[in-house]
Amino acid sequence: MTRGPKRQAVGSPSPPSSSYDKDDIRSVIEGIIKDEFSEMLVKFNKTIISTINQELEPLKKEMQGIRDSISFMNEKFEDIKKEQQSYKESVKKLELENTELKTTIEDINGRLINLEQQSRSNNLDVQCVPENKNENVYSIITQLARVVNCEINEKDISHCTRIAKSNPSSARPRSIIVQLASPRLRDQLLAATIKYNQANPHEKLNCTHLGYAGPKSPVYVTEHLSPTNRALHAATRIKAKEMSYNLPSSTSKSGNS
Repeated sequence: MTRGPKRQAVGSPSPPSSSYDKDDIRSVIEGIIKDEFSEMLVKFNKTIISTINQELEPLKKEMQGIRDSISFMNEKFEDIKKEQQSYKESVKKLELENTELKTTIEDINGRLINLEQQSRSNNLDVQCVPENKNENVYSIITQLARVVNCEINEKDISHCTRIAKSNPSSARPRSIIVQLASPRLRDQLLAATIKYNQANPHEKLNCTHLGYAGPKSPVYVTEHLSPTNRALHAATRIKAKEMSYNLPSSTSKSGNS
């Protein structure tokens, strides 16, 4: 018996069409791929970030160390600036004190020079008198006073002596320092000597007037200057000679000068 074609059961679903099956599969696959890709991307990002963090960790520590070093150096620099400012203030203070000390020393030195000269206010310096072994310097000075017509006796002489040479190699005799009883007597003898030399320009005070035989050698009578004033006087005379100045008689030597 011949059977006819099978019939579809009533109420059973129709088989899907082939195009629908392909689209559905494609969508499913795309979804799966997207999910996998997203998951892989997340993992990749995490891996990249983790790797970068691991690689950058030493650099971060190094940078932190650099920042700490810079901060430390900055603190030290500020300390140095403060110290430098303190030193500057100290130096300024010391400079001011040094200036004040210099002024004080100059003032004291000036006073000392004046005191040294004042202590010689009774003294005369008699130069170029020939030396004898058994000489009496007191008699030499009284004879000098008689020559220049000044009344001076031995009792008016407080002290009289030769002094050491400032230049040991010099051939000049040692000077005689005379300390008279008062500045007035000192000035009288000095003035009398200057007057005598002015009155006798061709026969100024010399060693023959004091009883010495032989060639005439000039004898000079001057104020007994302190070392500082003596050096200043000598420098003044040298400069005046260089400039062809004539010094007043009061500042020049008494004698044949």
